[in-house]
Amino acid sequence: MFVWISMSNILTVKTFAQGAQPLSTGFYETSCPSVKSIVADAVAARLRQDASAAAPLVRVFFHDCFVDGCDGSVLIKSTPGNTAERDSPPNQTIRELGLIDVIKNQLEAACPGVVSCADIVALAAKEAIRQNGGPDWEVEMGRRDGLRSTATEASSNLPSTFSNAASLIQTFSSKGLSVRDLVTLSGAHSIGNAHCTFAARRVYNFNGPNGIDPTLNSSYALKLRKMCPQPLLEHSRVPLDPLTPMVFDNKYYEDLLEMNGLFISDAALLTDAGTLAIVTEYARDQSAFFGNFVNSMLKMGRIGVLTGQQGEIRRHCSAFNS
Repeated sequence: MFVWISMSNILTVKTFAQGAQPLSTGFYETSCPSVKSIVADAVAARLRQDASAAAPLVRVFFHDCFVDGCDGSVLIKSTPGNTAERDSPPNQTIRELGLIDVIKNQLEAACPGVVSCADIVALAAKEAIRQNGGPDWEVEMGRRDGLRSTATEASSNLPSTFSNAASLIQTFSSKGLSVRDLVTLSGAHSIGNAHCTFAARRVYNFNGPNGIDPTLNSSYALKLRKMCPQPLLEHSRVPLDPLTPMVFDNKYYEDLLEMNGLFISDAALLTDAGTLAIVTEYARDQSAFFGNFVNSMLKMGRIGVLTGQQGEIRRHCSAFNS
């Protein structure tokens, strides 16, 4: 999933900087009219190569926005003088940053110096959802790229897959996101997979009968043991949604109600009355989930954005211009 907040971070959370220009769905209408099709085609080509690439693209967007806002800082490579966000412990398994570089190169050829890496990340996440059966929407654009990226910021701002409900609610609240946003954005776990180490913690190493987490459905726990036999293999993985792992839908919420959530943070959504009510709503009504997912993605995409003359438009997404 998406870990922690210091009080100093809470005090600085904002949607837009004071005096900043708002984002716009038509921001590149004249300066780079092909931006949407270029991103859509690149994501489609990548998904034909590897259908599992969709979830990582959505994760990149989450991890970018939760650390200093949606400014493309997660894309920056570390240097001898700075350990960047992408090399922080929570981002060690982040994938598909190379695809963002590919898209950036294509856009530089079509519209040099125009489209920010932060906007590419937002567009690619939307396409990953849309092209896997999820909702479609117009992405707000006009973000500028940030001028700093540090591993410590990532470690202190990203929510953990081991968090309880209270911790998750606090983390999302510090970013200006509601309890509904928390439950809605957790629905991104409808697609993708995770390393078997996450399953092992709940079906082999838990402080409970036979080492199994009692909040897991017993049948699901046995399935996880079959998919992740010990000793764990380096590349062994398990789907986040055992029913429809390659389709973005509301089955994730049905799974949760049956105690089939892979992460501890997934199961935590059943322990709070407010989050449980929303999980139940979405399990019954996919259209409600889709509509709110669009709203929550737009809302998250506005966190701490740089616009106007703030930041820069990077020439290469993995490095600052100077």
